[in-house]
Amino acid sequence: MPSLSCFKAYDIRGRVPDELNEDIAYRLGLAFAQRFQPRRVALGRDIRHSSASLLNALAHGLAERGAEVLDLGLCGTEEIYWAAQQPGIDGGIEVTASHNPIDYNGMKLVLGGAIPVSGDSGLHDLRDMTAASTAKAPAGPAPMRPASFRDNLVHFLRHYAPAPDRKRLKIVVNPGNGAAGPLIDALEPHLPFELIKIHFEPDGSFPNGIPNPLLPENRGATAEAVQRHGADFGVAWDGDFDRCFLFDENGGFIEGYYIVGLLAEALLREHPGQKIVHDPRLTWNTMDVVGKAGGVAVQSKTGHAFIKERMRREDAVYGGEMSAHHYFRDFAYCDSGMLPWILTAKLITATGNPLSALVGERMRLYPASGEINRVVPDVKAVIAAIRSQYETGGEIDTTDGLSIEYPDWRFNLRGSNTEPVLRLNVESRHSVGLMEQRTAELLTAIETLGGTAHA
Repeated sequence: MPSLSCFKAYDIRGRVPDELNEDIAYRLGLAFAQRFQPRRVALGRDIRHSSASLLNALAHGLAERGAEVLDLGLCGTEEIYWAAQQPGIDGGIEVTASHNPIDYNGMKLVLGGAIPVSGDSGLHDLRDMTAASTAKAPAGPAPMRPASFRDNLVHFLRHYAPAPDRKRLKIVVNPGNGAAGPLIDALEPHLPFELIKIHFEPDGSFPNGIPNPLLPENRGATAEAVQRHGADFGVAWDGDFDRCFLFDENGGFIEGYYIVGLLAEALLREHPGQKIVHDPRLTWNTMDVVGKAGGVAVQSKTGHAFIKERMRREDAVYGGEMSAHHYFRDFAYCDSGMLPWILTAKLITATGNPLSALVGERMRLYPASGEINRVVPDVKAVIAAIRSQYETGGEIDTTDGLSIEYPDWRFNLRGSNTEPVLRLNVESRHSVGLMEQRTAELLTAIETLGGTAHA
């Protein structure tokens, strides 16, 4: 049986057409319908040039096995999650490669109730069923019914915004020419904000670069627009807008780690004593904030499928990852790229404090390196070697990769799920100098073991 490298731990991603193409999409549609027996499935796509044809092939497979297919057209993953929560919808698939290079595409799959399909909940079965088939995608348009749940989603999101009589914030919004623009346009009349739109038109050629604000070189346009317009803050999204990234009133990029603490504290005010789920890469600030707010911090393995599963098990009110994925119980425990910036705007208007002040003290108390990537010849071997160098005197946790904690600093080192890349995060208590020193030491050790900068 041939292997399919596009099937990852909790989604599908690969280079088009070598690793992912219309035939694979068609076979996946057949497999999804056979494995889960859905009556009705909602499909959506991002703006990439290959997304429409992949969605059409996927729909052919689903329809051939008896599923009714609803075509949401251009939309974000968040809108598929919303659709899957609606009565009578048994599954949803977003065709997207998010922030991957322009020649990639992929798919994110959920069942009814927006329950993710991951490796231990059917994705491996779908991979094996797809790999065992040699069926070719039919020509022509697939039988689909156009549908939209956007108005209902707008109605849901607008209730999290500040009251219209509060200060009217000026906010820079940058979808990076991805899929967020149409939903923002639909939201705009219902929000008490002045929105300054840049890189707004959906464009699969990505004239301003792949929408991935985690890359420092992709932050300049948003930061400059915030400064030029005197905005209260800025927001930038990845291609399918399930992640959003915030910039303060000075154009400074705010690491997603500190937004996790900010949102956790805000939600605990409304839901005292509740649980907050976080990932293990950077933890001290989140644990401190949650503890002082009277909540319970729960650590989960990194990744949306793992976070969502743990949130459901704990009935957590909120979950956050430093990668700017934010999960909400009120949103079926799913990640939303819209709720975080709307809630942040509500905090700014309620407190009268700028974003820099809301996170500044936390950044001072727990300075962090941000995620640093290095290509290595053997991920497991390098992690083992680093462990042997650093484990003496440290507290070790292997929830996700390797975390070693000392009284005044800690680090997490984990391998990518998709490529031979190590991801390093370092944080300290109160000392930027210590964090920078330990980060430099670890990078030198990794480079000695063959690590090189990740392009």
